[in-house]
Amino acid sequence: MRLLVGLGNPGKKYQYNRHNIGFMAIDEIVRFYQLSPERSRFHSIAYEGFIEGEKLLMLKPNTYMNDSGVAVGEASRFLQIALEKIIVFHDEIDLVNGKVRVKQGGGHAGHNGLRSIQDHLGSNNYKRIRLGVGHPGQKEEVIKHVLGDFTKEDKKWVDPQLTAIATALPSLLNGKDSDFMSQIAIKTQSMSDKNINVLQKPNPTCFKDKNIKPQKPQKTAFGEALNRALTRLRGN
Repeated sequence: MRLLVGLGNPGKKYQYNRHNIGFMAIDEIVRFYQLSPERSRFHSIAYEGFIEGEKLLMLKPNTYMNDSGVAVGEASRFLQIALEKIIVFHDEIDLVNGKVRVKQGGGHAGHNGLRSIQDHLGSNNYKRIRLGVGHPGQKEEVIKHVLGDFTKEDKKWVDPQLTAIATALPSLLNGKDSDFMSQIAIKTQSMSDKNINVLQKPNPTCFKDKNIKPQKPQKTAFGEALNRALTRLRGN
């Protein structure tokens, strides 16, 4: 069995926070692969299912971010899940918006959720998926930034990225970390371009009303002078 954990804070108040992108990743994976209905287990909202023939337990801890390790530690001990079988999805302010990086081990870099997991596992030798949410620029603005909601502009990359994470997950489970990151980058860009094209595509329905007609380009003084000059040249 493999344990996948998304970090975040429970409750509608925090639902769309940047700090909750780990929860969002788990939600999209559950939706994409149609995993089991949620249940309460290990101080978390839990889901189970099989992907690539491997059984997965997916958790969204209800302990709040700073005590995420309570849920992860209890689940790993009870189910005897080895450290190398644990994958944690979390927000990362040291990566620009939309950037995804896989990291094995390493420090928590001040992230309280990772600090708690390290304390309860007694090790940092688990895999984490760092989901970039950008840095506000000033250290004193970090808390406000991560506890702030994603903007409408952010949704142009957040939604495609979450879908890309779900579709590329088999590569991650098979130990192909580089392929996983590459697939996410390609699919996110592809879906973002498609969204932009849809937004820019003219809507012909706006001309269905007989009282609304396409407007002809207005003549400018420069255009009229140019036309007169061309007419004289043709006459010569």
